[in-house]
Amino acid sequence: MGHSLCGLAVLLQSGLLCPVNLTEAIYARIAQNDHTGIFVTLSRERALKEAAAARARLSTGRSQGLLDGIPIAWKDLFDMRGMVTTAGSTIMLSQRPAQADADTVSSLAEAGMISIGRTNMSEFAFSGLGINPHYGTPVNPCSTDVPRIPGGSSSGSAAAVAAGLVPVAMGSDTGGSIRIPAAFNGLVGYKATRGRYSMRGVFPLAISLDALGPLTRSVRDALVVDAGLRGAVDGMTLREPPSKVRLVVPVNIVFDNAEPGVVAAFEAAIARIEASGIEVERRDFPCFATIFELMGRHGALAAAQAFVLHRERLTGPNVVEMDQRMVSRARQGERIGLSDYMAMQAAREQLIVDFNNLLKPGEMLAHPTVAHVAPPMAPLLLDDELFHHTNAMTLRNTLIGNFLEMCCISIPCGKGAGGMPVGFQLAAPRNQDDQLLSVAMALEEDIRGAA
Repeated sequence: MGHSLCGLAVLLQSGLLCPVNLTEAIYARIAQNDHTGIFVTLSRERALKEAAAARARLSTGRSQGLLDGIPIAWKDLFDMRGMVTTAGSTIMLSQRPAQADADTVSSLAEAGMISIGRTNMSEFAFSGLGINPHYGTPVNPCSTDVPRIPGGSSSGSAAAVAAGLVPVAMGSDTGGSIRIPAAFNGLVGYKATRGRYSMRGVFPLAISLDALGPLTRSVRDALVVDAGLRGAVDGMTLREPPSKVRLVVPVNIVFDNAEPGVVAAFEAAIARIEASGIEVERRDFPCFATIFELMGRHGALAAAQAFVLHRERLTGPNVVEMDQRMVSRARQGERIGLSDYMAMQAAREQLIVDFNNLLKPGEMLAHPTVAHVAPPMAPLLLDDELFHHTNAMTLRNTLIGNFLEMCCISIPCGKGAGGMPVGFQLAAPRNQDDQLLSVAMALEEDIRGAA
């Protein structure tokens, strides 16, 4: 089942593959899969009904498009009708089942996609590592030496695609939660501009930072899902001619303490891109350093907004049932006063303007998605200090994109320590998603190389 979305679409549209048989095979593989903790809940009855409807359409020439009959998994914060949305937390199990699908789930169901179930995640999406003490932590399917983390918070979504269980899974991204697991698992992870897709029916973390997007096997797969989410005609985005593109590699922050293997894989990809005739410039971005200075002075926006969202849970009796690492991070938001919060918001808006002015038309950022490969899981389970240090380092490069309202995509570019995947991030100012996807499609082959 290691097919890409587009590869499966060819088989389904031609009648060589039946959606019902495909769906049943997926559930059989999930049942046999050695990797635990990938799915939180399965929606077998719904999926088989959707598969039967897709079979009827495809067999009579009434295809809904490229997504018709394609299986998809959903991070456990997207509402699915009749199912409880737990957001990776067992204290949510007593909540009422969702009365309706999230808008995103509904949009892709209308496009003919088959919802297989909901995937595991960091509790309440508040970690970049993907460790969950309640539902278990998926082992990174790319691990070859010791069990390694999948990255988070969209851990199960990445593991489901990387393990070949589904061709696409949806995630959310507040500080890197799509791109980090994509980088760690050798996948494409696209974080759309915040607001490109409806958030209705999606459990939030920090409303001024939350964005959505798919984890897939290729840029084209991500583009097709993007079209389905927006109700657009498949394949409207064209490859951007290389002559119109210039990549800008930041020289500050993103390479600090980076693993040699990550730097080597990234630089090899840059060399391939330059050899194809695309101009690459290295430039300092003082606003990157300013983001971390502001966080040190005023506190993190994500922590402030997460504390407000979870105030009652954090002060209630059920707090002992929550991941205490998540609790300690969320409680940092309690110390952020209104003046600090307002100062941070005002500074952020100005930094977004300043950053957008630094890039000329046709320029996009390129840098390692994460400065290290997926680390071994066992030490992180035992050592809180190591957990928090690793989490901060893991989120560092990607949170810049959320803070500055960029659209971003991570593409595999090679291997680092332990033979683990390395991610190459392309990023553009907000609302330049079509241009970003266009350039990503044009450069994907060079970025991947022999990866």
